[in-house]
Amino acid sequence: MREILVLGGGVGGTLVANLVGRKLKAEIAAGRARVRVVDETGDHVYQPGFMYIAMGGEPASSLVRPERSLLDARIELVVGRIERIDPAAKVVRLADGQELAWDELVVATGARILPEAIPHFATEAHHFYSAEGAARLRQALDAFTGGRIVVGIAGMPYKCPPAPLEVTFLIEAELRERGLRDGTEIHYCSPIGRAFTIESVSEMATPILAEKGVELHTFFNVEAIDPERKVVQSLEGEELPYDLLILVPPHKGARVVIESGLAPAAGWLPTDPQTLNVRGRDDIWAIGDATDLPLSKAGSTAHFEAPVVAERIAARVLGREPAAKEGVYTGKVMCFFEIGDGKGTLLRFDYDHPPQPPKPNRVWHLGKIVFNKTYWHTVPRGRI
Repeated sequence: MREILVLGGGVGGTLVANLVGRKLKAEIAAGRARVRVVDETGDHVYQPGFMYIAMGGEPASSLVRPERSLLDARIELVVGRIERIDPAAKVVRLADGQELAWDELVVATGARILPEAIPHFATEAHHFYSAEGAARLRQALDAFTGGRIVVGIAGMPYKCPPAPLEVTFLIEAELRERGLRDGTEIHYCSPIGRAFTIESVSEMATPILAEKGVELHTFFNVEAIDPERKVVQSLEGEELPYDLLILVPPHKGARVVIESGLAPAAGWLPTDPQTLNVRGRDDIWAIGDATDLPLSKAGSTAHFEAPVVAERIAARVLGREPAAKEGVYTGKVMCFFEIGDGKGTLLRFDYDHPPQPPKPNRVWHLGKIVFNKTYWHTVPRGRI
């Protein structure tokens, strides 16, 4: 029996497992292959929805479904914490003592946030990278009556690169609706020399920041928070006072991939940009936030990577060459971008073609709403 093991039940892991299950259905039915997903909680969380908790439009309960309900019947689910990946023995050890062997391994362990890496983050700063953090930010926004809001980024890379700008635009629109905008300064801090990492997107976003009266600070890499003076400090020596501080927390890859020697200290797996194999291993693939690829760490990225990984695994199991087109990842990413006031745009790009965002309008905003609502029935199950 060929053992296909998928580590992580997020969008990438769930989708790749379902796609492999379809491609190998005859092998699975005959007992010649088995596909298993290992997930620590057994729950699938739609992380892009956290932003909407913070903006008051989404209950946390709507963002969680049982992982089992999203997996094809042919796929086995193992609920447990991964303690170690042993690349030499080709075994994954779980905290409860189970040992799971693999012939083909997909590492979809995602990214973890480390707010604790910045002293005083827990008491002074807010974020929207967990359901709890987003709910706390919503409470802070409800209590806010005016002053200075600072939005910053405490480390790169981070999940969903457009999200800090989106939240800034959405907060600005909300404050106008509440009659608080004239009494509020909003500052957006970018760690690089422009508003966004991709130049064409920055060229779209920068005039919108100016139009909305949001002050842009470039080369502001968050280093420390001074709770007594209520200022956030950058590595470059700049200080900004705040009344409400919103920071993207530092991110790293999963601890287990570091401890298993598959990834360096930052935790991002060294990944072939076309095959998505972990470099030096033809039996291990990385997908989604876990990779070191120069792409957005977003569910959309995993969405387009998963068919490539599934095709390459199926080819190995069936003893054939991967399909020329389906078996090569081109860096395709596509995501919606909110700008507030019921408008949005679309970012669509790949390794060779930067995004050319269309003029923001209501259609793209509605597109994001529809996508969020239909996600459970489409993406993890491989229906789009």
